[in-house]
Amino acid sequence: SGKMLSNISSVLRACAQRNKCDVHKLDEGPATQVVMTRDEGLQYYRTMQLMRRMELKADQLYKQKIIRGFCHLYDGQEACAVGIEAAINQTDHLITAYRAHGYTYTRGGTVKEIMAELTGRRGGIAKGKGGSMHMYCKNFYGGNGIVGAQVPLGAGVALACKYQGNNELCVCLYGDGAANQGQIFETYNMAALWKLPVIFICENNRYGMGTSVERAAASTDYYKRGEFIPGLRLDGMDVLCVREASRFAADHCRSGKGPILMELQTYRYHGHSMSDPGVSYRTREEIQEVRSKSDPISLLKDRMLSNNMASVEELKDIDVEVRKQIEDAAQFATTDPEPPLEELCNHIFHNNPPLEVRGTHPWSKLKSIS
Repeated sequence: SGKMLSNISSVLRACAQRNKCDVHKLDEGPATQVVMTRDEGLQYYRTMQLMRRMELKADQLYKQKIIRGFCHLYDGQEACAVGIEAAINQTDHLITAYRAHGYTYTRGGTVKEIMAELTGRRGGIAKGKGGSMHMYCKNFYGGNGIVGAQVPLGAGVALACKYQGNNELCVCLYGDGAANQGQIFETYNMAALWKLPVIFICENNRYGMGTSVERAAASTDYYKRGEFIPGLRLDGMDVLCVREASRFAADHCRSGKGPILMELQTYRYHGHSMSDPGVSYRTREEIQEVRSKSDPISLLKDRMLSNNMASVEELKDIDVEVRKQIEDAAQFATTDPEPPLEELCNHIFHNNPPLEVRGTHPWSKLKSIS
């Protein structure tokens, strides 16, 4: 059948003993009965598979020393990005921390541009100058390397939305590690005072670097941390659950009620970054258990197959297609030239006459054109 009614609460009970969406300061929560068409299901599946394969390819290139420096992978958390994007518009705005490859793709970047940025090549989405943590495209404000710093910036984007009166909103993402930052609470206060159209989303993947949430936070109810801001906590491994909650949150913002907080309970399969093997503070068995019971791609796949929304062959064809796309992108990312030195200082300003930039000492001068 082309359409499927899915009772989200029973799915959640089956996959992670969380049978409902927890709410804070809300009279009602998101819908529990939702409709997903076959086309939507296939689209979500393709996007999540693409993200997963892209991150696994980045892992491989990193180990070959083709990608260097900071590199934080998103595999395991795909349902968060795909569910959020399914509920908002491309004209809405999004800002996140440094685990940003997935969002760069959903916001409109291509796999080629992302892979080439990771390898620091000219064809990269930031012309090879940003790397893993600093990718941008229209209505996507990065990739931000300072823990928690993107949250006040996101509220600033939401202030612009309100000021321009265009009914747009800003999705502002941070992790459980950043959730204890003071600047986040300052931002909550201003956003609530000014009723800004911002959705604060804590992607709780259970570990801030190598520290578990229980060791880092006196209260792990991140969705209640806004105190005077309404909040939701839900299963971030279920793409439909994330989509419905995000729709609910977006409607809340657009109706002029001000900010709302969401906590997505998710998990990362890789370490914090590529320099973290990820097994010193958690067991391999724990990772394996999440993979076998709550994997976002497997959950969607099983749901589609058991409801006769797709055939095994069809999904396999998508997998083959995705693999080819990733291989082509990796080929491009390893053969595209690096940017020349004379481009180093370009684009410091937008729309500015050319200027000289001081190099590593006062006598070396570099040119900057916008």
